[in-house]
Amino acid sequence: MKRILVVDDQPALRRLMDVVLSEAGFEVHLAEGGAEALEAVRAAPPEVCVLDVMMPRVNGWEVLEALRADPATEDLPVVMLTAKGDPRDRLRGWELGCDAYLPKPFDPPDVVNEVMAVLTREPAERQALRERQLTVVRATLSKGRERNGRKVG
Repeated sequence: MKRILVVDDQPALRRLMDVVLSEAGFEVHLAEGGAEALEAVRAAPPEVCVLDVMMPRVNGWEVLEALRADPATEDLPVVMLTAKGDPRDRLRGWELGCDAYLPKPFDPPDVVNEVMAVLTREPAERQALRERQLTVVRATLSKGRERNGRKVG
């Protein structure tokens, strides 16, 4: 059974993800904040981390940066599940090394599908996907600036 760590400061969302991912056959562990998540990952690394961004004290961006900076967790698949759906936020997630980026509100089956998808990819495949996503999001942002009459560059 694959171990999943869900990190979110909202208790209702943690409970929902616990039910949804457990029913999909995963062993689910929960953390309510970034510091707790980093401790949990170091104590017993999961196969995937589902991570919110907006949390007090240690936010999701900081958790993702810490995971990618540590050789023991640099290849840990991370699915961002966040209310920060602006293209600039998506860009930041991909730049920091997330493996999937899902905006809230979300459909629970989409989270299950993304978790399953990242579990099937090798680290090199996940890196290639990140590069493709970076290209797409940067192009989207560039086109948006062009439409708004701002200089691109």
